[in-house]
Amino acid sequence: MSINNRAADISELLKQQAALMRVGDKLPSVRALSKTHGASPVTITEAISTLSRLGVVRAEPGRGTFVAGRGQSEKSSHPDFLSPGQENQEQQFVAGRNQLAEPDYAWQSSTLGRSRIDAGRAGRLDSHSTAGHVQLSWGYLAPELQPFDELRTLGVRCARSHRAWTMAPPMGLPELRRVFAGQLSAEPEDMLIMPGGQQSLVFAMRTLADPGSTLITESPSYPGAAIAAQSAGLNLAAVQSDAHGIIPEKLAEALERTHAKLIYLQPCYANPTGAILSPERRVEVLALAKRYGAFIIEDDWARNLSLDGNAPPPLFTQDPDGHVVSIATLTKPAAPGLRVGAIAARGPAGERLRTARIADDMCVPPLTQEIALGLLTSSAWPRHLTRLRAGLLERRDAMVEQVQTSMTGAKVPNVPTGGIHLWVKLPEGTNSTTFTTAAHQAGVLIGDGKQYYVDEPPASFVRLSFSAASIPQIRAGVQRVAALL
Repeated sequence: MSINNRAADISELLKQQAALMRVGDKLPSVRALSKTHGASPVTITEAISTLSRLGVVRAEPGRGTFVAGRGQSEKSSHPDFLSPGQENQEQQFVAGRNQLAEPDYAWQSSTLGRSRIDAGRAGRLDSHSTAGHVQLSWGYLAPELQPFDELRTLGVRCARSHRAWTMAPPMGLPELRRVFAGQLSAEPEDMLIMPGGQQSLVFAMRTLADPGSTLITESPSYPGAAIAAQSAGLNLAAVQSDAHGIIPEKLAEALERTHAKLIYLQPCYANPTGAILSPERRVEVLALAKRYGAFIIEDDWARNLSLDGNAPPPLFTQDPDGHVVSIATLTKPAAPGLRVGAIAARGPAGERLRTARIADDMCVPPLTQEIALGLLTSSAWPRHLTRLRAGLLERRDAMVEQVQTSMTGAKVPNVPTGGIHLWVKLPEGTNSTTFTTAAHQAGVLIGDGKQYYVDEPPASFVRLSFSAASIPQIRAGVQRVAALL
């Protein structure tokens, strides 16, 4: 039986129950009704909403759901009708009793409507760790890999400046826009300073596409992009990718089928696979965007996280016609708390993004921008990137070796040449969700591969991140996880 039919059945039962009650009598809470009827709270709430629309019951915020549907004259003829003084005393008594009663939030569910955000993706086990967990899922740098001394010095110096405590331009500090533009061979006027990469994704998707339209994403891909699309009210269509990035033939089919005008890509060290969009596919993807009049959101989060060789040039630099909107972030290669990023966009799309920016907030905090500017323009920045590259490379190699040595039957399809993640295929028949939960219970946080697919995954995978743990922790964590296989 479907949820709708089940809700209709419960609605009819509740209607019959209400007919035997007096006007103003309170129905049991959603939790109690859920237990009585053996149905989910969502189904109970849907049934109550139906009765509310029919005028059989009324929901009162903070109090609960009450029988309605009969007039004042009928109330006056009721043998239990109270005088005004008695009624006031009764109301005071009921109010006092309700203060001790269990809250009933059923009215919120019917008022809020359907949630856009997938709670499963938003509340992943890999979000945070406790002191007792080995962190092999956190997508940020361990404290020893962050330029902490430089940031502390810059923070003190910038905090003394009056400019750090005044309003910055909504588009960002001109000097900081110029620094980000230099990395893309763009004009400073094309740049928009943002409070981090995730906020940039939500903002770009919401501004460039109408609610109800479709976003095409490569698959597997970053779950935060899926959440950003849901927040913007967009539908998701997944296109298969491999070791060389999104497959152009599949992308063409999806564009033809969905009429999507927005494509989300990670051409450089994709999360979670580490794939790089090949030179040949770059040309094909740009040609498809031009043919179908689509925008490409280039999530360039890992540009400063190259390990073997140099990172490929941004897709933005190969696009003269404004199809590519590129997102950069300083949070990943510097520190989780340095929430500074940038969006690069040309033409009317860039103008629309910059115009819409002020609707979200007046500016990225000037102090944060001043610290970011100081870091990027100092001699400490290239030194930090050199140290970071060595530290990440050592951790990556240790993790790959430990996985290949101890995780019998597991495979690493692609050893990434950049980024901070290792995409591991589990032995045939392994349930990735069960495995991830067991790892969590064993004190190791890893990423469930199902979270990186819009649709059903073709096989069982987990994502292991090597940036937030030390090498001894990486080895011990992988060994502990391997024992679960």
